[in-house]
Order: sequence, then structure tokens, then C-alpha cells
Amino acid sequence: MQIKKFREMVNLLKRQNRFYATRLKNLPTVKTLEDLTRYPVTLKKELQEDQAKHPPYGTNLTYPLNYYIHYHQTSGTTGKPLKVLDTRESWDWWGKCWKDVYEAAGVSDNDRIFLAFSFGPFIGFWGAYRGAELLGALSIPGGGQTTEQRLNMIMETEATVLVCTPTYALRLGEVAEELGIDLSSSPIKKTIHAGEPGGSIPAIRKRIEDIWGAECYDHAGLSEVGAHSFSCEVRQGLHINELEFIAEVIDPETGEMVEEGEKGELYLTNLGRWGFPVIRYRTGDLVKHSGYDCPCGRRHLFLAEGIIGRVDDMVTIRGVNVFPSAIESIIREITSAEFRITAYTRDEMDELLIEIEEDGDTIQKLGHEIRNRLGIRADIRKVEKGSLPRFELKAKRFVDERVKK
Repeated sequence: MQIKKFREMVNLLKRQNRFYATRLKNLPTVKTLEDLTRYPVTLKKELQEDQAKHPPYGTNLTYPLNYYIHYHQTSGTTGKPLKVLDTRESWDWWGKCWKDVYEAAGVSDNDRIFLAFSFGPFIGFWGAYRGAELLGALSIPGGGQTTEQRLNMIMETEATVLVCTPTYALRLGEVAEELGIDLSSSPIKKTIHAGEPGGSIPAIRKRIEDIWGAECYDHAGLSEVGAHSFSCEVRQGLHINELEFIAEVIDPETGEMVEEGEKGELYLTNLGRWGFPVIRYRTGDLVKHSGYDCPCGRRHLFLAEGIIGRVDDMVTIRGVNVFPSAIESIIREITSAEFRITAYTRDEMDELLIEIEEDGDTIQKLGHEIRNRLGIRADIRKVEKGSLPRFELKAKRFVDERVKK
């Protein structure tokens, strides 16, 4: 099915998509998935440069502009925001992919889904809204509200499913505690998270489940790619939706496929978004190839640790490679306090500063756990409660001030 969809898409792109027509010229017909490795990769930078050269939308459009009905743009965390357009067909495809996310989490048309999201140009949970429509569930949009107003609305509407970033689920818990609201007794039975690593990190998942008294599910997607992964009832990692995407896990240094059990960068090809396609797109996300077996019985590619982090976020401290998500996991085992990690260079060595809204005893415990489990020493400093920024969408807790070598 993947090969059939891919070949049909490529035949169309060669005729109608200026960005890919040249890139696909003289390439062999894909007969097996291994043949796909002969196709060039697509970089986000290339799409951004194309839009700068051909403003405002670039040449990666397969249809005339009047065919498109949805405008979105990336969050801008890795450069200038990329503009992304969807046709009616590809928007329904987005919704179908999100419907798969819901169904894997056991959400049905009997549920009431609260979307704690601002509904701006970042695609965030717009797809979740469309997916809820296709599922037949009641959607409750939580845009344009304060955190307190959202908490009250969740209670008043008796919402049963919460959809938001992991960070915002914790933020809702923080405010609920200040207001004396016990979220473990709320009507929410399931939470679904995306936008950043967290839902597949055991410590963060447990923290969310303890706060909400609900089952926590992960999901991963990208504005320029689609809603590509979901977690099942086992709730330990992500399945790639291989009916709608072709996934590769590639060693970022060698460019070769990794073996099962190894980590690499996730490359994705979307198969249902012909109006804005990406072929062998380098997501920049680090994942662990975990084979195709899961206790749930699904045979999709399994990523046991979900999205581990960004490939380029790795910090080398005294010879030890560390990802910010590993530090966050330890922090979340101990506290829900807000924090910020800053990587900087001193005497040509990478160093880490962790600022956290906690007291001395907790800081001492954090330092001990990080040193014992990760093998690094971090400078951990107490800051005043409320002094660090809070986030509704993607959290920006990792600040990179390193001198690029």
C-alpha cells in the first residue's frame, strides 16, 4: 500500500509540483521500500529558502492556490516559520490521522474533548479538532482563555478528554493546586499530548497521570509532515502510522539505516498530503528503532521511547553526551516545579546551568541524581517561584548559548 501510494504521488508531482519535479527527474521507479533510499532527502532549510525565493508560499504546491483552504505555519523554533497550505482533501487526511490517534487511545463518539489550545497559525491541535469531528465526538475549543477559565470550563462542560502539550497539562495542574481544585476528581479520563517530548517519558507521564487521575497518551506530528504517530493502550512509546507515512530511522552521521534497538534521526514521507508533500523529510527528531512488535498487537514501526529529543540539542559535558529530555525526566521524577536548562561554553567546554523554582533540599537531590545517573555535574540554582516563563504551546526550557565549533 505504501509503495502504491508513493508511486501515484510521485507521478503527480513530476507533472504539477515545481519544487519536486526537478528533484524527482530521472530517478528510478520505487518497487521496494529499499529503493526509496536512492531518493534525495528534503530539509526544512530547503523549503524555507524556496519560500524566500518564491514568496509567499514557495513552489512546493501541487495545485493552483485556489485549491487550498487551510493556512498554517511552523512555530519558528528552528528558524523562520515555514508556511504550510492544505487542500480540502489533505485537511481531511489530517483529520483521519488524528482520528487514528483518538481511536488508539480508546476515545469514542461518547467523549467530550477539550482542546486547551490558542488556535493561532501554529497547527498545534487544529488537526485534533478536525479529527474529533470525523470521530463524532463533542469538541470543546479552549482558545482565548486564561488557565483558570479553562479549568473552570473543563469542570462545567464535564470534558472527558484533555488535548494539550505535556507542559500545559502540568501548568493546569499547578494553577489548579493554587485554586484548591483537585484534578484527580475531575471528569477527565484521558489526556493526549503533542508538541514536545513528554508523553512517552515515564516520569513526565506519571506526573501527569498523578495530577489528573487519568490515562496519559502521547502523539507526534509536524506542521510540514502531518500527524504521524500515536500511542496505544500500552502507553509506552509511539507507533508510526505506516498506512499514511513511510518512516526511516537514519544514523545522522553515516546516513545509513540503523539496526533495531539503535537510535537515529526520523525521516518521514507523507502519503496523503499531495498538495504539500515531503519526501524523505529530515525531521530532526531523535528516536529509537524498536522493531515492529508491541503487546497491543499492532505491526507498525514502534518507537519505544517516543521522540527522545532534537538531534542538534545534544550537549557533550566532559565527554558525556546528554539530551535535555533526559535531564527533564529526572527533574519530573522529583518535582513539578518550573525550570530552565542553559547550555553554554566555558574554556571551550560545554557546561550546563539549571535554574529551578525549588528549595535547597530538592536542588541537592537533583544534583545527586543527575550526577549518578547521567554522569555529569550541572550547576543548579534556585530562582524565585513565578520568575520563569510558563508555556501553553511548545515549551522553550532549553536555551543553547554554546559557541558553535
